[in-house]
Amino acid sequence: MRDDNFTNVPRQYRSILTAGKQLNFNMASDLHIGALLKTLVASKPASRILELGTGTGLATAWMADGLDKDSKLITVDNNESLMAVAKEHLKDERIEFVCAEGNDWIRQYDQGLFDLIFADAIPGKYEIFEETLELLKIGGFYIVDDMAKQPNWPTGHKDRVAEFIREIELRKDLVTAKMNWSTGVIISVKISADLRWGKINSK
Repeated sequence: MRDDNFTNVPRQYRSILTAGKQLNFNMASDLHIGALLKTLVASKPASRILELGTGTGLATAWMADGLDKDSKLITVDNNESLMAVAKEHLKDERIEFVCAEGNDWIRQYDQGLFDLIFADAIPGKYEIFEETLELLKIGGFYIVDDMAKQPNWPTGHKDRVAEFIREIELRKDLVTAKMNWSTGVIISVKISADLRWGKINSK
């Protein structure tokens, strides 16, 4: 089996990729994580999906392809120019585009829980993780990528990633699988709303 043969690429993918290159955007999600996200979204009918870090909308396009008619996707980014690409190419009434600072939006959001959260930005991953996890339903997926070293990482980011991985491995409110695949993927499922960082080692 080959995992680099993609037969279900969203129809907007190539045009979004081209537009992103014209903006010198070098943080786009790859085909592997896109196919994974589509599959996981499709497992959640009548769902509410959250993406933190729209970028130009490549991962958004994959998730939109996995949505059923009764599902909704909210995608958040603070870069208006990048989000404009996603809006132009993904005209879908099931998608809500929110241009805002992720940390502020997460803290203020009170419109219900999500079945899947794809945290592809600093907010929701390296910052205010607890608040983000509170927005996830029991049984919901929490997904991050870029856990393997990337050429566009700034100085010191490697240590930040290592600390995030160490802490998520220890949590007892999540069941987690680490995948040394794509750009390095972690998939977690929330199993409790009570166990927090301070209770990790308690019995």
